[in-house]
Amino acid sequence: METMKNLLYSKDHEWLKVEGNEVTIGITDYAQHALGEVVFVELPDVGQSCARESVLSVVESVKAASEVYSPVSGTVLRVNEILTNSPELLNSQPYVSWIAVLDLADPAQLDELLDETAYAAYCAQEDA
Repeated sequence: METMKNLLYSKDHEWLKVEGNEVTIGITDYAQHALGEVVFVELPDVGQSCARESVLSVVESVKAASEVYSPVSGTVLRVNEILTNSPELLNSQPYVSWIAVLDLADPAQLDELLDETAYAAYCAQEDA
């Protein structure tokens, strides 16, 4: 399982890259392995307001459909339209192929997320 040091992680297997008040969100390498071959991504609408832990996106694989939850509250600023025609990028490049960028509503919510070390330990515990 691959992780990256400069990201934050949720226990629902989303990653976040924080740049000022903008938060880029995608699914982790752990999540894409669990899903299998991704065949479709339902993107949120730009301007959509998302509460923390609400459904941000739906990712469908050959195995099943899985909801992607927003780890923080905010408003969708941008979505990765490339995933519409190339959803498999979530498998091949999970930390490059983001789903959405949010305008962060409450920076304090970031304190509840995991760093790389804590996320790796969490995944190891789930696999045990």
